[in-house]
Amino acid sequence: MKQKLTTERLKELLHYCPNTGRFTWLFSKRVIRRGDEAGTVGKNGYRYIKIDRKSYQAHRLAWLYVYGAWPKNDLDHKNRDKDANWIANLREATNMENLWNTGRYSTNKSGFKGVCWRKDAKKWQAQITVAGKYFHIGYFATAKKASDAYETTAAKAFGAFYRKFEG
Repeated sequence: MKQKLTTERLKELLHYCPNTGRFTWLFSKRVIRRGDEAGTVGKNGYRYIKIDRKSYQAHRLAWLYVYGAWPKNDLDHKNRDKDANWIANLREATNMENLWNTGRYSTNKSGFKGVCWRKDAKKWQAQITVAGKYFHIGYFATAKKASDAYETTAAKAFGAFYRKFEG
């Protein structure tokens, strides 16, 4: 059975720059050249690095490299960029906290997070989910007013994990 990757093994193979979030190889072998940036970005936007035949998410490796232990929970990218792995951009988060810092869904047609058109009311509806519970914020004449109401509610509900939605 393979052992879980240790900080020592990680530091034997890779250098991590906490200011840029980039990993570079410390050795050359076949297609790997010393100093090359490690990993590739997957379809989901996260960078993956293969070590000892196992693939790891770079942001989790960054945490291990800096703190000497695997994160206990999820890791949240404060700026929402899944390949921005500098240590100051990463924070431990529960799954719910991590979801609070997401952008709008790809199916969203209003252009604003937490806002949808309600045909029956002929108005824009602001809504939010907190701790698994859905909350109706209100109906508004414009999508922008509904968005403002969502943003005010989200800032109160999500605290440090709130980040203003920017189109």
